[in-house]
Amino acid sequence: MSESCSHDCASCSQDCAARDLRLPANQYSTVKHVIGVVSGKGGVGKSTVTAMLAVAAQSQGFQTAILDADVTGPSIPKMFGLHGRAEGSADGIFPMETKTGIRVMSVNLLLEKEDAPVIWRGPVISGMIQQFWQEVIWGDVDYMFVDMPPGTGDVPLTVFQSLPLDGILVVTTPQELVTLIVKKAYNMAKEMNIPVLGFIENMSWFECPDCKKRHAVFGESKLDGVAAEYGIPVLARLPIDPKNTSLADKGAVELSDTDALKSALEAIEKK
Repeated sequence: MSESCSHDCASCSQDCAARDLRLPANQYSTVKHVIGVVSGKGGVGKSTVTAMLAVAAQSQGFQTAILDADVTGPSIPKMFGLHGRAEGSADGIFPMETKTGIRVMSVNLLLEKEDAPVIWRGPVISGMIQQFWQEVIWGDVDYMFVDMPPGTGDVPLTVFQSLPLDGILVVTTPQELVTLIVKKAYNMAKEMNIPVLGFIENMSWFECPDCKKRHAVFGESKLDGVAAEYGIPVLARLPIDPKNTSLADKGAVELSDTDALKSALEAIEKK
């Protein structure tokens, strides 16, 4: 991908998918595994799942980081209670660390006001993602989770091409409409030769605190059919949990119950 790339693949004669366009990390960074967390549409809890995956991995003794690639809708810092601006030196930018040591970089940690809107065009946003990878001093990291914006636009394309992804996890919810969008995310990854490690279904059910009966608030899941069609495993199903939601809102996502994500982590570790 050249510096003059318009990011409009439909009108481009270059076969970028067949070329190795991955960028080297900062010279003071050693990142062993990079896992993308994607969703076909917004509102499925992708950022929450990303945060909880990082918390689960960190709790198992791995050095963990989150690259927040959702530049126009960053929510990772708030979930961890991170505020203020990241600092740097002549060698690069230092990521902020959460209470348990998870390293985080997000555009919200570079803005004067964290509620300031990011009104940038696609190429500028893509350039920011590349800066997060190349100019941040991540140090030694076992697992980096990349929280991507929904859809199949500029940012997922940039991440797929520029970062050494080991694979992606696709976050979805039970609605039938979402399964169609899941297929789009899967097909994009396939075209870019990125392995799909598995599906994570969020908001699968709600358990009544009184009778303990599970209710499929968004209807019965259709994900098993899609998983069987593509031969991709469903790695975890997460319930609607008001406690976890409240913790994320309070900047205390590290106190969340992440047991349901153990199988997803095991699948990642095998790669």
